[in-house]
Amino acid sequence: MRILLVEDDPGVADSVRGALESAGFVIDHASDGETAWFKGGTGTYSAVILDLGLPGMDGLSVLKRWRDEGRDFPVLILTARGSWSERVEGIDAGADDYLPKPFRVEELLARLRAILRRATGQANPMISIGPLTLDTRQMRVAINGSPVHLSPQEYRLVSYLAQHAGRVVSQLELTEQLYAQDFERESNAVEVMVGRVRKKLGNKLIETRRGFGYIIEKPRT
Repeated sequence: MRILLVEDDPGVADSVRGALESAGFVIDHASDGETAWFKGGTGTYSAVILDLGLPGMDGLSVLKRWRDEGRDFPVLILTARGSWSERVEGIDAGADDYLPKPFRVEELLARLRAILRRATGQANPMISIGPLTLDTRQMRVAINGSPVHLSPQEYRLVSYLAQHAGRVVSQLELTEQLYAQDFERESNAVEVMVGRVRKKLGNKLIETRRGFGYIIEKPRT
């Protein structure tokens, strides 16, 4: 999943970025409000981590602009400001959660995973779809209870499709969620990856909708 990290402190940004990439996320970074507003308004992100104290346009103004423009990705606010009134203002502006500085990256990851689950209608960190079990905390996948070894990118693919089960996901959307913007890749990289994953999970789990994309169907009840 692609995350936009908006943080002007280089030390904090490097620390958070490293933790997020180790947890399997693809990260774009912005260090000022104008850049953040542009990236969030033109890119495709699963969530945004937004610092309020930004140079230029402040984080709260950026958030209000996004919401006014109809951008509905979940937003986790980071700030050194700790007053309850500022927290209320952030939530009222459209934030989904709030984490004051200083913080532990473990808590940030837990809160990020929580808002991602809520955004996709998944209340439980364990996702079960037919024979597939996905543990979003441990980044593990199993088929009929047997662990399956996946590369980090293969895990991202399965995780994204599983968290959007029942919806066809286009190849372009998958490309944006799986690869960094400056990452060089072949035009058929997603197609090749889906083929590898099918061999590991079974050919019937990920379906192809010709001309539209890929889908993991929800079991019929």
